[in-house]
Amino acid sequence: LTEISNLDVSKVFVLSNKSSRPFLEGEGKFIDALKARGLLAAPLNCDVGMGGGEDGLLKACDEAYAANADCIVTVGGGAIQDAGKLVRLWLSTRGASDDGSTSSTISKATVKGIQAAQKQDPMPSLPPQIACPNSFAMAELTHVAGITTNENVKSGAAHPSMMPTVVIYDPALSKGMPDWVRFGTALRGVEHAVGAVCHPKADEDIRERAISGLRLLNRGLKAMVDDPESEEAQSDCYHGGWMAIRALNTGCYPSLGHLIENHYSARFNVHQGSCSGILCARILNHHGDASLEHQKRISDALGDSGVPAPRMVSGLVSSLPGVSKEHAEEGVTPYMLREFADYEYNHHIDRVSQLSPKPFGSAEEIFDMLTFPLGEL
Repeated sequence: LTEISNLDVSKVFVLSNKSSRPFLEGEGKFIDALKARGLLAAPLNCDVGMGGGEDGLLKACDEAYAANADCIVTVGGGAIQDAGKLVRLWLSTRGASDDGSTSSTISKATVKGIQAAQKQDPMPSLPPQIACPNSFAMAELTHVAGITTNENVKSGAAHPSMMPTVVIYDPALSKGMPDWVRFGTALRGVEHAVGAVCHPKADEDIRERAISGLRLLNRGLKAMVDDPESEEAQSDCYHGGWMAIRALNTGCYPSLGHLIENHYSARFNVHQGSCSGILCARILNHHGDASLEHQKRISDALGDSGVPAPRMVSGLVSSLPGVSKEHAEEGVTPYMLREFADYEYNHHIDRVSQLSPKPFGSAEEIFDMLTFPLGEL
């Protein structure tokens, strides 16, 4: 409420995931406080699902637009934080028609309309966003936002203006969070760190920042396994995740794992934490020869420089409850993986190879990477 007052806004639109609803609604809680002050633009929206599904996102855009919201508050994980950025982007189109001409109204939100809005030049001022994360995905610390379309394709928008205005981290918001969210989102921080360390465009400053974040993440994850509600462990994961995403965003976004796992998540409807659980070590293994010196630093940060980094990552993942380790746990069959490898090669091979220290020469090489046995790392 203090930050809302500081921003001098009058119509606050609140987005949250369903698990955060009990923190927000009820007598004397945040939504009531906004109502009492005449600041609530519309009822609490909890319609945005995992991965930022198209229908829920567009519904939120339309509700915020109809309410003439001038501030967005987001409480939840990465999909909610990204949705807040995209809602703000859509609100910036007020006064423009679909063809770019001046108009007092605009049709309902569409994915194409949101993507067109990111290209406005000059970019209008976006309404402020107060981001309150309840997990460790770090979407609130980037200016990129993802959408999973109804065709199960990962899409999105990006613009420097989309960076949230204020981020408030409070471990209390994570209380009672299910394991697949708690450990899965923290594992994404590990993904960001190893991706930055091995990125072809990374410099020493980026790698040092990522390694520092990885050490904190490793400590925090292991402590959370022992005590999931430990505020100190959660703070380590958040601090480490912040350092990792800052490293990745300094000229290295996206990393190879980030890109492939986004595609995997959208295609098979798998939470990105489990995407990292299944694929992070396998991707490291693919380019191990080409990134060996960097991977030794990853091993050291995870506790043993003498053990190959893919094995260290796989060992860490194996200790995390709620996170899938094998494709079969998510119902992804070898046939589906073969189709996915062909898709990646036919549609994204140039980008994938640019991001990999060791380019892929064929769809078969992608398939081999996807299916490499974890026990042989």
